[in-house]
This record gives sequence, structure tokens and C-alpha cells, in this order.
Amino acid sequence: MDSSSLLYGALALAAATLGAAYTILVLWSPDLIVPKPSEKTYRTASSPSKRLPLPSIHDPAEVDLTVVIPAYNETERLPAMFSTTLAHLASVPSRTYEVLVVDDGSTDGTADLALKLALEYPTADVRVVVLEHNVGKGGAVRHGMLHGRGRRLLMVDADGASRFEDLELLWKAMDELAPTGDEAAVVVGSRAHLVKTEAVVKRSVIRNILMYGLHTILRIVGVGHIRDTQCGFKLFTRSAAQAIFPAQHLATWIFDVELLLLAKELGMAVAEVSIEWHEVSGSKLHVFADSLQMLRDLLILRANLLLGRWTVRPARPEGRRK
Repeated sequence: MDSSSLLYGALALAAATLGAAYTILVLWSPDLIVPKPSEKTYRTASSPSKRLPLPSIHDPAEVDLTVVIPAYNETERLPAMFSTTLAHLASVPSRTYEVLVVDDGSTDGTADLALKLALEYPTADVRVVVLEHNVGKGGAVRHGMLHGRGRRLLMVDADGASRFEDLELLWKAMDELAPTGDEAAVVVGSRAHLVKTEAVVKRSVIRNILMYGLHTILRIVGVGHIRDTQCGFKLFTRSAAQAIFPAQHLATWIFDVELLLLAKELGMAVAEVSIEWHEVSGSKLHVFADSLQMLRDLLILRANLLLGRWTVRPARPEGRRK
């Protein structure tokens, strides 16, 4: 066989390999989640049987802060978290707010419990949204963010692991990044300072190994400048949320990385602030299986962004929307 035949064979093999890889990428890449009609409504404690239409992130802001709480089968952990959250929000009377609980297809009555808990805080604006099926934490966060009314929007886990009072640390950092309120910016709560403390050391060996492995991969995919991408305590300005969340594809555990990569693609200012955090039992994370899924999703994410299959556009200023 002559050299030209070998060359053509090698080129054909390379083309077939690339074609197969691209096909796998297309098949494995999730589409943007399209909400069902019932998911575009919310209920309140005062009208638990009445469904009201949700607003849009592209509408003008109506309150200072939206708190988005994704919740999947959280009847055990939500009460304590809810109490801490509402107590702190009430302690800052100058700040208007809403709490948006997004029930991610729970089967344990999480939504009804949230409405019951809201009755204990009659002056609080608590809204409960129910997704018909479990889509994943990232999907629940995205849904809440797309329907928040806040000038700033906070995502916070329902387990109460992050100290909610540390919102003020994020708020102060955001004041510096977005002094006029119109800038697109993100402030990330971080547990990186806890790596050498009991909060992390007491974790299982396999969980810590996977954590360090994930951090290495994150540096490769482009978010190594953030020491803790996975902390479920992140604050967005409204203009940042308007640009990032409509473009978010991933609904799985690694969705935080997509949010930060999209922010980086758009040149947004991002700050990382140390917060207090403690381990809370009842995690839905299956360490080994979900770590493999995270790796797959990271590769899918980076490939789609590099190939231009997934794109993100800057948010247009409010008032120019048609």
C-alpha cells in the first residue's frame, strides 16, 4: 500500500471519528427546558388553591431581592432553613424581597409544607412553584431565576448548609461590583477556606478525592479562577440573570459551572466571598455516579461552547424589550 492510500485512509478514519464524536455530542446535549403551562404559575399561603401567573425576568424589577430555593423532597430540612431565612430577611426592613420556592417534582409534600410554613410569616412574600416532573437542581434554579422580580437574585440550597446571614457579605461585595445596580455581575459564596477544617476533613476519603479531581478538571475547562464553583449560595444582578439563565442548558449538579462559564463568556464581573458552611445530612448527591455524570456534562458543556452550538447573548437594557 502506497503512502497516499495510507494518508487517505488516515483522513477517512479521522473524519469518521470526528463525525461519530459530533453525533454523540448532539445526542447527549440537552435542549433548553421548556416549562409546562402549570409551571408558569405560583401559589401563596393566603390563596393555596389559586394559581397566579408568574412574571418574567425580562420585566422591570419590583423588589430588591428574590431568594430562589430549589427543593426536592425537602420536608425534613426545609423548616429549619425556612425559619433562618425568613428571620434574617425580616431583620433588614429597608430591603423588599420575595421568596420563591421551586418544588422540583417532589413526592413528599414539599410544596404543601412550604405553603404551611409561609403561614407563620404573614408579612413575607412567599411564592411556591411546582414542576410537574423532577428536572434536577439546575433546572429548578433556572426556573426560579427566570421568574424572579428582584433587582438582585439569590440562589440558596434548601438544606440550610450555608449560613443565610452571610447574604450580607455577598451584598456588600455586589455593591462594589455593581454600584449603580445596572451592571451585570455575580457574587459566589465560597467554602474554599474550609478545606483544611473539620467541615471538609471529616468527609469520606472518596468524596475528598473526587472533590480535588473536579477542581483540576474545572481549571482545564476554564473556571479555575473560582476556587469553589459548587457552593449553592450565589447572588446575581438582574441584568446578569437576564443574560445567563435563558442560555443555561444543564439541569444537573454541574450547572453551577455553566453559569460561571456563561458569565465569563460575557465578560461579567465575578467575585468570590468566603461564607460559613456546615455539612447537613440528607444530601441527594450520589458521590460516584453523580461524579461520572458531572465529568460527562463538563465535556458536553465545553464542547458545545467551543463549537458554538450553545451561545449566550448580553441582556438588553430594560425598557427596550418588545
